[in-house]
Formats: sequence, C-alpha cells, structure tokens
Amino acid sequence: MKKLRFKEKIGYGLGDGASNIIWQTIMLFMAYFYTDIYGLSAFHMGTMFLVVRVFDAFADVYAGYLADHTKTKHGQFRPYLLWFALPFGIFGALTFYTPDVGETGKIIYAYVSYTVLSLFYSLVNVPYCAMINNLSQDPDERVSMQSYRFAFAALGGIVVSAVALPLTKVLGNGDLQKGYFYGMILMGALSTLLFLVCFAMTKEHYIKEVDKKQKLSGLYKELHILLKDQNWRCIFSLNVVNLIAGILKTGGAMYFVNYYLHRPDLVSVILSIILGAKFIGSMFTISLYGKLDRLFAYKLAMTVQAGVMMMLFFVPSQYIVSICIIIGVIHFINSTATPLQWSLLSDIIDNLEKKSNKSLSGLVFSTNIFAIKIGIAIGGAIIGWLLTMGGYIGNAPVQTESATLVVRLIFTVIPAVLLLSLILILKKYRTHENTENMMIGVADSEPARH
Repeated sequence: MKKLRFKEKIGYGLGDGASNIIWQTIMLFMAYFYTDIYGLSAFHMGTMFLVVRVFDAFADVYAGYLADHTKTKHGQFRPYLLWFALPFGIFGALTFYTPDVGETGKIIYAYVSYTVLSLFYSLVNVPYCAMINNLSQDPDERVSMQSYRFAFAALGGIVVSAVALPLTKVLGNGDLQKGYFYGMILMGALSTLLFLVCFAMTKEHYIKEVDKKQKLSGLYKELHILLKDQNWRCIFSLNVVNLIAGILKTGGAMYFVNYYLHRPDLVSVILSIILGAKFIGSMFTISLYGKLDRLFAYKLAMTVQAGVMMMLFFVPSQYIVSICIIIGVIHFINSTATPLQWSLLSDIIDNLEKKSNKSLSGLVFSTNIFAIKIGIAIGGAIIGWLLTMGGYIGNAPVQTESATLVVRLIFTVIPAVLLLSLILILKKYRTHENTENMMIGVADSEPARH
C-alpha cells in the first residue's frame, strides 16, 4: 500500500485548520457573542441554535450525497474545497456583523446569516472529511492523517483564541460589535487561503467508480443501506451525544471564566489552554493507544475524562492555576481519543462499500456530521435554556447564585455524565463487522474496497 508523503498529510491537516478558524469561533464564542455582544436573549439564542442547526444538518446529508456522485478532473471531493472556500470565508465574517435594524431585524439577520454560513460549511467540510478514504487505503495512514487533521484543527482554534479576542478590542477601538466583525473578516480570509492550500497539496489516489445520477430515490436507497448497519447507527448516536457534551464544555467556557472565576482577563488564556491541549493530545494518539484495541482505548479515555471533569466542579474559584491544569488535562485526554473515533468511520465505509458496491464515503461522513450538528443544536439550546432557568442576565457584571451554579454544571458535571453514556452506546458496536485491522499500528492486511 502506498504511503502518503509528509507534504500530503500536512496539506490534509490544513483543511481542518481552515474549517476550525470559523468552527472554533462558533464553538467558543458564538453563544457569548449573541447574548453579550449582539444583543439576543439567551432564550432566542438557544432556540436559534436548535432551529438553524437542525435545518442545516439535513443539508449535510445531501451535500455528502452530491459529493459521492461528483467526478471532475480535480477528483471527487477536492473540488468542493476550491468551489466553496471563498463563500465560506465571506459568511464567516458576515455572521459576526451586527446590523442596526432593531430587535426583530437583528433576529432575522442572525437566523439568515448563520443558516447561510452553515450551508457553506456543509459544502466545504463534508467533502473534506470524506476525502480521507480516497487519499489512502491504509488504516495506519488514515489514523495518522486524522491525527494531523485534529492537530491542525486545534491550531486553527488556537489562532482564534489567541488572536481573535485581542483583535476585537484593537480593531473595534472600544466598539466590540465592530471589533468582532473586523476580526472575523481577517479570520475568514485566512480560512479561505488555507482551504486553497489544502486543495493544492493533496491528491485523491483512489477514486471509485462514480454514478453521476443524483436522484432523491437514490439518496433514500443509500440511506437505507446505512440505516441497516448497526455500527453506523452506533457511531451516529455516539456523535450526537458526544457533541452535546462538547458544546457544553467549550461553549460554556466563556461563561465559566467570566462568572465563576470572575477573571474575564483570562478568557484568552483558558481558551488557548483548551486548544493547545487539543493540539498536543491529537499527536499522542498512536503513542498512547498503539497497542490497545481502539474501542477499549476510546472507552478508557472517556471514563478518565469524565472523572476529571466531575472533580473540576468541586475546585474553588480562587484556585486558578489548578483549574487551568485540570482544564488542560480534560481536553488533552479528549483529543487523544478523537482520531480513534473518526478512524472507525473509515472502517464502516470499507465494510459498507464492499457489501453494496457503491461509493458511500460522502454519505457516511455527512450523516455523521449531521449527527454532530444535531448534537451541537441540542447542546446550544441546552446552554440557552439552562441559563434562562438559572436567571442568567446577559452582560451583567454579577450573576445570581443560581445562574452561577448553572454555569458550573454546564461546564463540568452535565457533559461528564454525557461522556459516560458513550460507553453504553459503544456496547452495541460489533468489532467483527469492521475491516480486518482493529489495532492501531498493526496493518497485516489491506481493508476490502471495490
């Protein structure tokens, strides 16, 4: 099996760096931006997250189906990076623009801009994710590429956390609404550039035969193939729950730092710790779990991470250094496990394509991104609704005890319980239905592909 060059792995990784310059901004800042900068109520923010992301999640599925039935001189999935990198970058900025159009107008603008951004994200990110199976047939190489991918994803987030907030203050000259918009113009431009570099540095070496017919009846038939597969159903469910937990522990960070630690000056520091830990952790996947079964390793990581998160709930707010270390440990553990989870999708694709004789990479990845967005939608709504129940008031200098307690629960205990539930979900995953290799670092036989 052909080994990928270092250049190609770097190029592939840059694609998720491009995505995460916008994506991590959404994960880390968007809830806070809408409630404390843009001026939406927590209830409107939470409801919008749910409505827009559920709608967008269905767009993901069709984007994957379109990509599976695409064939151009540039490949099957790569062309989408070329076609949609610029629109994605433009709407990454426009979504963080605050128009002076009154309360109703602002609500409408928020819904429209966020929906369009999400649609362009689907059209660029779904094909990017699916591209990995066309880059290599080697399970080891795929795990390695996933590690590069999530390392650069974290780097994209580090750029956002370390640069974006200071930029909002400098560029806005005291006006945070303008500062966020001007800052995101620069972030959007960088995202577009990195997607184009990713396109230039990668090549699809294994392109399957593509049926270019795109009919809804064909989509339904291919979805039926996925729905019948127990492993696909298992990972789909896992992604929904995992991303509910993920949006709570990242989207809740701004609230935790501002209203439990009472140290708004540490927001950039904490976010950099989170993303720095993710960068380092993603590079340790193979060295930590190389001799372990992937499912066992993933369950172990989730168990340890949940325990550490529950411990964080009981740490007093004045123990800043300890809190920073614990947060770093949580996200380090999580990021070591993420490439394991995504590598299982490639196994599922190999198995389904062998049985069905169809190109299903785009659809498998898009349906799981669908699951991710459903999880984010629910998680974002939960943040808004729980804050409302706790009596949270946006941009208030001090919150009530009930609001502060809710902020702490959102950031620690609730996502910890959700992570433990992932272990129960994985009990239904059938390891014998995977392709031959189930150990990282062991590739005795080539996975079956047509």
